[in-house]
Amino acid sequence: MFRRLMTAATLLLALALPAAAQTKKPDPQNTIIMQTTKGPVVIALRPDIAPKHAERIKQLTREGFYDNVPFHRVIEGFMAQTGDGEFGNGTGGSKHPDLPAEFSKVPFKRGTLGMARASSPDSANSQFFICFGDASFLNGQYTVIGEVISGMENVDKIKRGEPVVNPDKIVSMKVQADVK
Repeated sequence: MFRRLMTAATLLLALALPAAAQTKKPDPQNTIIMQTTKGPVVIALRPDIAPKHAERIKQLTREGFYDNVPFHRVIEGFMAQTGDGEFGNGTGGSKHPDLPAEFSKVPFKRGTLGMARASSPDSANSQFFICFGDASFLNGQYTVIGEVISGMENVDKIKRGEPVVNPDKIVSMKVQADVK
């Protein structure tokens, strides 16, 4: 009886794995191709949890705002921050107004893209960060806007510092739907 149950369980697991292993194809309208000085990084935006923030990232990407912008604050074991297309040092933003917070239950973990902000929860504008590992202490306090779906090994290679001397940069950023 035990052997028969184990065989049935093994068969069910084997049948379930292919379906579970299939991943949803990224939406080109909400996929960002970020070419960095360390290599490409592909990001899936999450308009389902942060529609205003996802739209802002796409808007600024299409404006070319992020091209040649440095990773100005990179903390080992925590995150790599970029997106200051105004000054490049973490003190600037874009010409657009700040965004209201869009907090969710999605946790901050390795590969999570979060929106940087000042002390006010409603002060996010253009800067974002990519987590190197677990950052659950940010849960419910910062807006999750997406996740790295490929190229995390290139994020891992970004030069550390606070501030970073001779920083790595975003060479270019494109919305996948716009790439011909």
